[in-house]
Amino acid sequence: MIKRLYRARIVLSVAVVFLVGCSVSSGQAQKGSISPTVSPTSSPVSTPFATPVSSPDHSLDRQKIIDQFADKSPTQWGEKVTGVRTRLQTKDKAIALTFDACGGGPAGNGYDKELIDYLTQEKIPATLFINARWIDANPELFQRLAANPLFELENHGHEHRPLSVTGKSIYNIRGTKNVGEVIDEVQMNADKIEALTGRRPQFFRSGTAYYDEIAVKVVNALGMQVVNFNVLGDAGATFNAEQVDQALSQAKSGSIVLCHMNHPEKSTAEGVMKAVPKLKKTGVIFVKLSAYPLE
Repeated sequence: MIKRLYRARIVLSVAVVFLVGCSVSSGQAQKGSISPTVSPTSSPVSTPFATPVSSPDHSLDRQKIIDQFADKSPTQWGEKVTGVRTRLQTKDKAIALTFDACGGGPAGNGYDKELIDYLTQEKIPATLFINARWIDANPELFQRLAANPLFELENHGHEHRPLSVTGKSIYNIRGTKNVGEVIDEVQMNADKIEALTGRRPQFFRSGTAYYDEIAVKVVNALGMQVVNFNVLGDAGATFNAEQVDQALSQAKSGSIVLCHMNHPEKSTAEGVMKAVPKLKKTGVIFVKLSAYPLE
């Protein structure tokens, strides 16, 4: 059995927030570990790419989990259902920046080099939720990100699907239809990340960030926590730079911010670069999700 443990509001356009962040055309071109008590004094040093390892065989665990949840009927559906973590459990002036890379063809396979270079230069740790399709489209970039100690790479699913045990959909994106498909959506990408990096993800965020509460329990049974956000940082990469700046300025102690790193043609990088220095002046520290317990 697996033992490894580990959100300006848009009204008229809410149905496109995650569609745009992961599906609009990104064009072809790219834009040109801090813990609460540890702060590096030099730029992260590149380390050799991880040697791929064999994927573990989870077939027995899969059937056991299917049997455990087969007769369970969900009553909740959304971004904040029971079991979803949305903030760091701390009163420290710490916030976690998280960036999704959704994949799915040219529309979702972009890489915001300007954003990642800025985070690296300024020694800003972040948690990157990477989809399997993005990994397949950007294998060398993925390995470079994995080798950067500022970043932890987490699980954004195999096909970028809402997580449902009954086939619910959102934003016209079809959700998983049963427990088995939930397991596959989560576990297949976890296996991929572990095989490529030697480290199994601790955290999972679904495509669209929608779940039912039974699907969340399935993710937990697979050894991962479901993590969303309480600050919608770039609204699926639809915000302009000023809106991103304003959104991040609302972050408070323990906030988890959701932005995207797969749309270099958009304004996320510019907005983050406006917001970070101002947040630093207020005493905010930036941490990975793993720096604190989540709630």
